[in-house]
Amino acid sequence: MDKALQLLSLAMRAGKIASGEFKTEESVKASKARLVVIASDASDNTKKKFMNMCTFYEVPYIVYSNKEELGHYIGRECRASLAVNDEGLANGIIKESGNA
Repeated sequence: MDKALQLLSLAMRAGKIASGEFKTEESVKASKARLVVIASDASDNTKKKFMNMCTFYEVPYIVYSNKEELGHYIGRECRASLAVNDEGLANGIIKESGNA
């Protein structure tokens, strides 16, 4: 089992995930997000939107997994993007995803 996805699941149970495009954007702009995870199979427009937003607001981001898996591990439908609002969990996910 993928350790980064396990950490996402843990973050969701701890209430530290904002999922879906609107909630992710809201979390980034409110300076709550510590990491944004973008699904590798998200549309090019979605990827560009979140990459640009994260660069502007200085929030780290990773392109990781796919929409179906991201949704599955947080107990939701498919998700193209989500924000992790906990520093420790965000650092663990970055490390485990191989994007450190």
